[in-house]
Amino acid sequence: MKHEILVIDDNSDIRFLICKILNDNNYIVRSAANYDQAINEINKKLPNLAIIDIKLDKGDKDGIDLLKLIMKLKKNTPVIMISGHANVQIAVEAIRIGAYEFVEKPFSTEKLLNYVHRAIESSNLKKEKLNLESKLFHSFDFIGQNSEILKIKKTIEKLSLAESRVLISGPTGSGKELLARKIHKNSPRSESPFVVLNAALLQEEKYEKQLFGEEYEDGSIDYGILESANNGTLLIDEVSEIPLETQSSILRVLIDQKFKRINGSKDIYVNIRILSSTSKNLKKLVETNEFREDLFHRINVVPIHLPSLQSRMEDIPLLINYFKKKVSEINGVAEANIDTDNGLLYSYSWPGNIRELRNLVERITILSLNENQKDTNKLLTEILNDSPKNIENQNKIMDTFSYPLKEAREQFEKNYLTSQLKKNKGNISKTADFIGMERSALHRKLKSLGIKGIN
Repeated sequence: MKHEILVIDDNSDIRFLICKILNDNNYIVRSAANYDQAINEINKKLPNLAIIDIKLDKGDKDGIDLLKLIMKLKKNTPVIMISGHANVQIAVEAIRIGAYEFVEKPFSTEKLLNYVHRAIESSNLKKEKLNLESKLFHSFDFIGQNSEILKIKKTIEKLSLAESRVLISGPTGSGKELLARKIHKNSPRSESPFVVLNAALLQEEKYEKQLFGEEYEDGSIDYGILESANNGTLLIDEVSEIPLETQSSILRVLIDQKFKRINGSKDIYVNIRILSSTSKNLKKLVETNEFREDLFHRINVVPIHLPSLQSRMEDIPLLINYFKKKVSEINGVAEANIDTDNGLLYSYSWPGNIRELRNLVERITILSLNENQKDTNKLLTEILNDSPKNIENQNKIMDTFSYPLKEAREQFEKNYLTSQLKKNKGNISKTADFIGMERSALHRKLKSLGIKGIN
């Protein structure tokens, strides 16, 4: 892939010379003679690298102002500052703001090309690091053999060539963003941006600016999320948290695929696939007039509901083994020796769902370095027993001490057998073998305790 470089210098001879050097070395080159021209070029498309002269004629804005603007737009874009009459203070200031390098005029062709090559290489390494992190934490496949998870996997396959809007619902930590990234990865837009707008984290007064961007009197622009996601996929996370007045603006974008920046007069056209996620019941919010019905129907073309971890306990061993491997890769350490038969894993309610399980695996991996299996199991037990939810469960168990012996025994047996069934994916034979009971006797016991089949 050819890299695109923007050269900004008010001296036409120097500008021509730099452009020729870069063109001769197989770079795509654009140029600008002053601040206003540079803004126009940047608004068209951000380059892979900018070479900017510090002092620019025709205007109050100089190269430092351009540097600040580029850093504001995208800090990963490398900038090489050049000058024939700058002092050390200006050079230090440029580096502090974010310039990759400061080069004094005159400079040799070799020196310039060396700086250009290193700047682009450094930028590529940063992008690769971000991509790697994304793959490790966000873009992995859904792990599990639970029937609902298998259905979701099939749905993802069907969506791979479609442009349908998808509404992903499910409890906190169940993997909604993960699913959205998987849909994007399997789509024709996979090489384009995947952008997340977390509606729950934005201040109400900043919604419009975050979405649409803003134009200023000096000609500078704050680009919004919609432009950042152009030709790619936008995930609106916790879509229920968007104020009603902003919901109408989003609806217009969905219908028209265009919008105006704040203080802008021109229509900005975009091509975006919008995915949405929520941990709330949007239908109920529509009924109470807290969410627009027309917007709901626009985003709910393909609904997908993610189950809680508690409802797919049979996937815990698969998930733990997967997270062990990922945590090991990320941290460069050995995999933790976690016993997936530990009963606590199946009696625990997992209020934080998949995210909580992943965090548990990471915590145990780091804290149990060089520890043996016994110590690892002890650590797992301590962590789960100390959780607020498990303390609540323990208090419920303690309440059984106030029961008559027969009722207390029944309650214990019910909790114990339910946990074992979950661990064994509802398999009666495996559960019977483990607890040392005949299969027929276990059936009778389950019936007497009112325990129905667990899937």
